[in-house]
Amino acid sequence: MRGSISDKIYDMIRELVPGTMIFSEDYLTFGPNSAVNMAFSRLAKEGVIQRLARGIYYTPKKDPELGAIRPSLEEMARAIAAKERIVIRPTGAYALNSLGFSTQVPTKVVFLTNGQTRKIKVGKGTITFKGTTQKVMAVQNDLVFLGIQALQELGKEGITDEIIDRLTNLLRSVGPEQLRNDAKLAPIWIRQILYSIANKLQ
Repeated sequence: MRGSISDKIYDMIRELVPGTMIFSEDYLTFGPNSAVNMAFSRLAKEGVIQRLARGIYYTPKKDPELGAIRPSLEEMARAIAAKERIVIRPTGAYALNSLGFSTQVPTKVVFLTNGQTRKIKVGKGTITFKGTTQKVMAVQNDLVFLGIQALQELGKEGITDEIIDRLTNLLRSVGPEQLRNDAKLAPIWIRQILYSIANKLQ
């Protein structure tokens, strides 16, 4: 039989939409941290919720064909960012994947953020929030930001004509003026590439 804290948490959780992410610290109004954690652990064992990472759970969701559906690492990262009111943007291999330059879905995703640097272990994967400068985060267009991060991940030696052509096609919707403005915030060698692409799109 559940204790009173478990009962109160259960009553709130059962009203949530399947697939909703839950943070145990949001329920500390029901009791001390140790008691709330124990209640969440008990509810997870009973299958009422599923554990994703320390202090992070979700309400089970099933698809008729696919079966149980877990939130993706990106969904988790964005839920954490929304809760903490920080801005996050993909970088590294995840930026390459987001642009379609890589078909491999990374199990270790990295986001640049205006918040603190931290790492969250999720099963066999990890989510890393990497603190960066205001200048880096100031790029206004998300597509241009991804392009900058993808080029940095590839490095000068990894840039081919095919990459430039594909990036040019992806940036057609941005517009030359916006592209040039955001390019000013990129490293010089990437800035030159983006200026060249902007000229082609003029």
